[in-house]
Amino acid sequence: MHKIWLMFEPRQALTGLLGFLFVLALLIHFFLLTASDYFDFLQGPEIAPEAAAQMIFLPAGR
Repeated sequence: MHKIWLMFEPRQALTGLLGFLFVLALLIHFFLLTASDYFDFLQGPEIAPEAAAQMIFLPAGR
């Protein structure tokens, strides 16, 4: 396993891998933000008024 680092320079390989994974993470997050309201983790999905009316609130704690 150590011979693989003789073929690639470790600093350059790890920097390239880190850069690729960072760009991939940004693309996935922006895709999920623009794909639909269901995956929008900033605004959240729209709650129908009927569903909001059926919510049961917990009583105040002691």
